[in-house]
Amino acid sequence: MKKFLTLVALCFICTTTIMAQKAKYVFYFIGDGMGLNEVNVTETYLANIQGKIGIQPLCFPSFPYTTYATSFSASSDVTDSAAGGTALATGVKTKNGAIGMNPKLEPVSSIADWAKKSGKKVGVSTSVSIDHATPAVFYAHQESRNSYFEIGKQVASSTVDYFGGSDFLQPTKDGIDLHQLCEESGYTWAYGYEEAKAKWKTAKKLIMTQTKEAAAKNKTELPYAIDRTDNDLTLKQIVEMGINFLTKDNKNGFFFMIEGGMIDHACHGNDAATMIHQTIAFDEAIQVAYDFYLKHPKETLIVITADHETGGLIPGNGRYELNLQALQHQTCSVDKVTERFNELRKNKKATWEDAKKILSDCFGLFTKVPVNWRDEAELHSTFEDSFRAGGTEQNWYGNNAKIAAKGRDILNKIAMISWASFAHSDGYVPVYAVGVGAQNFHGRMNNTDIPELISKAAGYKK
Repeated sequence: MKKFLTLVALCFICTTTIMAQKAKYVFYFIGDGMGLNEVNVTETYLANIQGKIGIQPLCFPSFPYTTYATSFSASSDVTDSAAGGTALATGVKTKNGAIGMNPKLEPVSSIADWAKKSGKKVGVSTSVSIDHATPAVFYAHQESRNSYFEIGKQVASSTVDYFGGSDFLQPTKDGIDLHQLCEESGYTWAYGYEEAKAKWKTAKKLIMTQTKEAAAKNKTELPYAIDRTDNDLTLKQIVEMGINFLTKDNKNGFFFMIEGGMIDHACHGNDAATMIHQTIAFDEAIQVAYDFYLKHPKETLIVITADHETGGLIPGNGRYELNLQALQHQTCSVDKVTERFNELRKNKKATWEDAKKILSDCFGLFTKVPVNWRDEAELHSTFEDSFRAGGTEQNWYGNNAKIAAKGRDILNKIAMISWASFAHSDGYVPVYAVGVGAQNFHGRMNNTDIPELISKAAGYKK
């Protein structure tokens, strides 16, 4: 009888210990613009290029707990990143455009604040600018997401230990340099991964951005994965550096938010191939966190979601089949195709054959991807009607040559991809979780539930 009671007591203690286990290390990944179909198209594409029907699983969609969430804001069924991000960071719905504030435009605290209050180190990172909407909602409070300089000033005054991203969108104003202001506030600034590797061990607080040379070309974002060179900073490197820095001299654990911000940018441009490469790059960054989880499975929680879906992406355009493997022949983003055509326009003797070569080099059209006579006529007509005048197609993050956009449209049609718009949609967003407390992510969720559940799993004090 004593042995039985002892066994019961031990079982009770073990069960209580498991139930009381808190997530010491929290990774919170947000794929900006990444709806359910963005994930599905990427996995289907990976299967198709291997000659298979179905999916080739990525890392994060294979997590054991998978569900979906609504994304509407306090002012619209279709959210923007500011309101969507605020909900994911604070558990509070707000108006589109507001950063870290409630609908009355009063500041609200974020899960990053709760983690810091609970003695954790905090990291906030992204593949776009660190003053952009999604990263900003974790440390800033502004009525407008467009107040980039004011948001940047709040980087300097924040309690975040590690920032990673492209740079500031508005680094100077009224004689104030935000880089200098951050350094005066105790941050060590590292331009690029190599410089960060030389500085992180002695830094008290760290900001890692792309190199000055890369930022001079584009402060808005890191290069797209499809356009990347060996020297370009990647989201994977940002996560690697973040883990190194946040675990340095730290026994209390960390909260680390990582945004894959450029899935959204590609979707705004209806650029399916570039979106796929960005989703794969996002997965590669998550794999770094998952490898960390495998070393600390009883102390780590990883949650992946999105702030909204962008573009109204549909895998299918009317026929009962897909041809996603055609997208493998696209070699660069539509933005880069536009650069090629802008350069060609300088040659006043440029011909349709010159244009066809660019369409072949960049999209594989005519050489690797067969083009029927109707589509060729449409491309030719677009070239003749708009090329000389420099006709463009504008979206939220791009201003593409019409001939580049038409090449994208033809390739999308051949791949049997459909887009509803160049803007956000009210599509459900996915939620994936693994680790301590992951079992609580189930059933249809509101996006405001997610930070609350993470906080509960980690035992944060508000």
